[in-house]
Amino acid sequence: MIVLDTHIWVKWIIDGDSALPETMVNAMTIDHYWTVSAISCFEVSLLVKRGKLQLPLSAEEWIREGLENSGIDSLPVTIATALVYNAKLASIDSVFPDYVELQGRLFGK
Repeated sequence: MIVLDTHIWVKWIIDGDSALPETMVNAMTIDHYWTVSAISCFEVSLLVKRGKLQLPLSAEEWIREGLENSGIDSLPVTIATALVYNAKLASIDSVFPDYVELQGRLFGK
C-alpha cells in the first residue's frame, strides 16, 4: 500500500507520471494499491477555496473523479496514516525525512 500525500495525488491526477519523481513512479508501478487519507479531500477543497489550486472541475467533482477513476482508495483520517496502515508514503514534503518513524517508508525526490 502506498499513501499518496495530497500534493502528490493532485500532481499525479492532473499531470500524470511525468509530474512525479522517477523513484515514486517506479514504486507505484510495483505496488498497485494506492490510497489517500480522507484529509486530502478536505485539503484539496480548502486549496481551491483559497485560490491556491485551480482545477478543471469543481472540487467535489474533481475529488470524486480523482478517487473513482484512478483506482485510489480513501482511508479514514488518522494521525499518521502511513504508520497506522503499515504503508509507504509518497511525498516530497521536506519535513518528513526528519521523522524517524518514517525511515524506510518514505520515498519522493
